[in-house]
Amino acid sequence: MKSGTVAVIGKANAGKSTLINVLVGEKVAIVSPKPQTTRDRILGVLNGEDFQIVFADTPGIYRRKSALSGLMMKRTEETSKDVDAILFVHDGHAGIKEDDIALMKKYAGLGVPMLIAYTKIDIMPKENIPADVKTLFEAGVTADVYPVSARKGQNLKKLVAAVAGLLPEGDALFPEDIVSDRSEKFMIAELMREKILLKYEKEIPHGVAIVVNTFEKHENGAYQIDLDIVCEKKNHKAILIGKQGQALKETASFARKDMEKFLGAKVFLTVYVKVREDWRDKAALMKEFGYSERDL
Repeated sequence: MKSGTVAVIGKANAGKSTLINVLVGEKVAIVSPKPQTTRDRILGVLNGEDFQIVFADTPGIYRRKSALSGLMMKRTEETSKDVDAILFVHDGHAGIKEDDIALMKKYAGLGVPMLIAYTKIDIMPKENIPADVKTLFEAGVTADVYPVSARKGQNLKKLVAAVAGLLPEGDALFPEDIVSDRSEKFMIAELMREKILLKYEKEIPHGVAIVVNTFEKHENGAYQIDLDIVCEKKNHKAILIGKQGQALKETASFARKDMEKFLGAKVFLTVYVKVREDWRDKAALMKEFGYSERDL
């Protein structure tokens, strides 16, 4: 059988996590319309009749603004060099720019087989697709381009077959019933962070870390989950909580419903908001919250 790891690379907001979730068939990565949604390298496992593809979802490529974002970019770079293939995800709806071409050439030049998933074709003029493919070809981008829509399921089978074709022969890397390398506790924290990204505007969501203090399953099957939302400034805490705690109640309720869906059980959720000034630029705090060099 064909088996191997595929780094999913692309700019922030290109649709990497959405594509992986759809291909794997389960939610293994959170999604939002904001950059910096994915912070960690997360594996999603797709099993076929004669292949196993292990997708490594990576943080989106963007300019470094903090020590945390610098670490995220390092994770993306390291992942791209230690895989069997690269799937470069490009937002087709955004068109083709010079820096897009430069990024594609950069990763194609690593010596790892690469394909391009040209996404969001369901929300763009179809005549733009061949024009963009021609632009890439004339610019010297030699990787095959697969126009797809994760939301509509367009051309995904062709993309999967092409990706599987790049992988070496070998045994499966994970048991068939495994869809991700991440724990339930990790996913609970990510689901909370996803709801904050969707609920709040501007910089606040990007300065948030989630710390799960209690993750217990009772004899009746229900879960007790206590967690901290850690933000960087006191005024951010006030915004997260909202007037009479209403914003936090709504966000927690939103998150709890997804947690129950993910765990398949009742969830009793307790949420606190804490302030750790500028934690994204402090190595000790980043490590405490699960972001450190050793996780690469």
